[in-house]
Amino acid sequence: MIIQSLRSFSMEKIFAFLWLLSCYPLCSKAQQNTGRVDIQHYRFSIEVSDLNDTIRGTAEIELEMAGSSLSLDLATLDSAGRGMHVSQVKEDNRDLMFTHSDNTLKILFAENGSLSTHRKLSVSYYGIPSDGLIISRNKFNHRTFFADNWPNRAHYWIPCIDHPSDKATVDFIVMAPDHYQVIANGQKTEEINWPGHLRETHYQESVELPTKEMAIGVADFAVHYAGAYQCIPVYSWVFPEERVNGFFDYDLALDILPYFITRVCPYPYKKLANVESRTRFGGAENANAIFYSENSIRGDRSNESLLVHEIAHQWFGNSATEKDWRHLWLSEGFATYMTHLYLEHKYGSDTLRFRMSADRQKVIDFARIRHTPVVDSSAAPDFMKLLNANSYQKGGWVLHMLHQKIGDAAFWMGIRAYYARFAGHNADTDDFRREMEKASGTDLGKFFQQWLWTPGHPVLDIKWKYRAKPAGVVLQITQLQSPLFEFPLQVLPIAGGGPLVATTVEIKQKRTEIVIPMAERPLELKFDPDVNLLFETASPKHP
Repeated sequence: MIIQSLRSFSMEKIFAFLWLLSCYPLCSKAQQNTGRVDIQHYRFSIEVSDLNDTIRGTAEIELEMAGSSLSLDLATLDSAGRGMHVSQVKEDNRDLMFTHSDNTLKILFAENGSLSTHRKLSVSYYGIPSDGLIISRNKFNHRTFFADNWPNRAHYWIPCIDHPSDKATVDFIVMAPDHYQVIANGQKTEEINWPGHLRETHYQESVELPTKEMAIGVADFAVHYAGAYQCIPVYSWVFPEERVNGFFDYDLALDILPYFITRVCPYPYKKLANVESRTRFGGAENANAIFYSENSIRGDRSNESLLVHEIAHQWFGNSATEKDWRHLWLSEGFATYMTHLYLEHKYGSDTLRFRMSADRQKVIDFARIRHTPVVDSSAAPDFMKLLNANSYQKGGWVLHMLHQKIGDAAFWMGIRAYYARFAGHNADTDDFRREMEKASGTDLGKFFQQWLWTPGHPVLDIKWKYRAKPAGVVLQITQLQSPLFEFPLQVLPIAGGGPLVATTVEIKQKRTEIVIPMAERPLELKFDPDVNLLFETASPKHP
């Protein structure tokens, strides 16, 4: 099929096609369209039933494109008979030819749109989703339907370009039995009761989203309006059986929202809904309709850090989105560190040090299992492997060390500039680096290279001894890992009267030896007492 298509292509298009193939699997099948494709709007009409797990859908897709064909991601039948059947593809009430195989819907046009062509297509389909839209029963044995798209699982139930780089606005129109409530991205614009105990619910999202953040939830819900901040309404959607505890836990979002609006930028959407669901994750940061695990409700607000993490994603990951999955730390590392900063703001600096210390150990433990950089392409095509300590905890640690390196004012100036530049768009690690360099006036190339593009972290052998003449501590620090890192290490002597003045040692070589003047022998030396460096060490040695 590919060879037949290539016969009609120019050599330039063939070379472009082959180059795109070399990029796979960092891009989806649909991302390998030979011409330029930009999905501008999806309008998904989805019908669900209590009688069976078959969904019926119509996808109206508005796009700009060039070329004589379009490839969309859409699951085909698996060995269990689950997947989507495409019954019709139309443009301007005219049937179009298409093929549907290998999870790809290829649509053929009679004419070749060699330049930019605006198209409006309609795809009618039906089937039982094998993933993406999870049809199951919750812990109270009630039937539920929840989208669970991350990282590239949207195509199991909707035709789309299932890649974070192609963002679009979206409408969801859901027809369901009328005992259900429906939540989705955006604002509810219409609700209609139909004969046969059916209800049609229409949500409209005017902000462009990646498909990984598009979602619907259909279940028996209790819904609570928690309040509003700067005209942003905050809602809690929970299963009715635990409405009291659920509202108490989730309404905490109203306290969290102002922190990020103040520190970063106004909230990018028109509502914030926190939803109890059947997601496989602890939380899924769907834009303005966050889904949490059904086990997240405890009635004591011990899920606070989870809510902060997912709300931080509304800025970082949803609005400013990574260009592809290998830059996932721009989403998960940001949400991790922003959670720490929020909790420091609320509970104090000891909380930050405790959390950074715990995260450091997770990074160290993970590095012993898998030696890969934070910006990691080796996980493809199983992007679930990226849900690891590199993307979360090490990504957060990189931001923490950057924060210390350039100072608080420059750090927040850079964060705000980065978000302002890429809100509603896509960014990669170099885009972020450039914004932080502008804000700080500092060349950060070496810093980013060693912490994000290089596997591992400093592993230090530390020895020290006290000498009487001239009085001081002789400190010897050896890097055991390869390649070498450059970093500051703070050393705090502890004497009988308590801590003395800390010394910062700049480490650049394999072995660094310095003398710290000291009138008396210290009881101990504390290394990195403020928890500002990602490293591991053997127990400090001294006579």
